[in-house]
Amino acid sequence: MASSASDPAPLIGVTTYLERAQQGVWDVRAAFLPEQYLTSVTSSGGIALLLPPQDPDAADAAISGMHGLVLSGGADVAPELYGEDRHPLTDPARVDRDAWELALFQAAERRGIPVLAICRGLQLVNVARGGTLQQHLPESLGTEKYRIGGGVFAENDVEVSTDTPLAEIIGETGMRVHSYHHQGVDRLGDGLVAAAHSADGLVQAFVDTSAGHIVGVQWHPEENAEDRRLFADLVSQARAFAARRKEDAR
Repeated sequence: MASSASDPAPLIGVTTYLERAQQGVWDVRAAFLPEQYLTSVTSSGGIALLLPPQDPDAADAAISGMHGLVLSGGADVAPELYGEDRHPLTDPARVDRDAWELALFQAAERRGIPVLAICRGLQLVNVARGGTLQQHLPESLGTEKYRIGGGVFAENDVEVSTDTPLAEIIGETGMRVHSYHHQGVDRLGDGLVAAAHSADGLVQAFVDTSAGHIVGVQWHPEENAEDRRLFADLVSQARAFAARRKEDAR
């Protein structure tokens, strides 16, 4: 059954950080997510619902009513999850977030829920599929260009492969993106197809349409308010998923 723009706005789950936060007299751990993620979803026609780290056993129930999933950026994925020793510059382990987001992704896979994985999210999906990561790109690639620091996003050029679904979403083969990461894909996980690279050979995006719709990008599309193509695609895919689910329930 085809979906249409008149169908209800799809529900898009967005994973969050769990960080120390201060507001007035309060200094507590709190669910936190930059607003850009929310506006990227809502301006593309979706409804954003936050999914902060919690008991991984609740992941399937949490995502059961969603129509799409955004795995957001953040701290490094624990190298223990892909069988490697920790590099001195790898972030301290975020066991709660790793476990929660792995469970969410696996639940989304089982249900065929469309996924957009951003920066850390791309890395987490790669690890979930049995892939590995380069833990410190300045060491392995000899460049600091992907994380210049100070909370300022670097801008880098990527080349989109013409024979992948990403090229259909983006509609062009070259683009300039916002980067803030010091890790990246090493060995691609099972079923993931590289869809964009930078000139140094680093995988900048991958896709998998064999079991649902998965798009992972190493950059931060939420930082470009003038380009919502990836979020619009996710919302479109989520709307179609919601229509299929409704049809199957009849």
